[in-house]
Amino acid sequence: MTNAQDQDMTPYALAKKLNVPRTRIERIVAGKTGITSDTALRLAKFFKTAPQFWMNLQNSFDLKVEAKRLGDELELIKEYQSAA
Repeated sequence: MTNAQDQDMTPYALAKKLNVPRTRIERIVAGKTGITSDTALRLAKFFKTAPQFWMNLQNSFDLKVEAKRLGDELELIKEYQSAA
């Protein structure tokens, strides 16, 4: 059963539970920094998930941001055609 207080957890409260600086969680939430392997391991332990889950979320986010940034430049790249 989940504690009702955990449903409204603040960055400070999560940081305290993970034993990390509050600013780390605030910066992740604000999109100013990514999830590191250290943070992924801590989140995985706390939420009973795999650290790969958190790293995959970060990688997915990074790819979306970069694809948007590159925009039409990716369209200019011709795909490799095999000789077969």
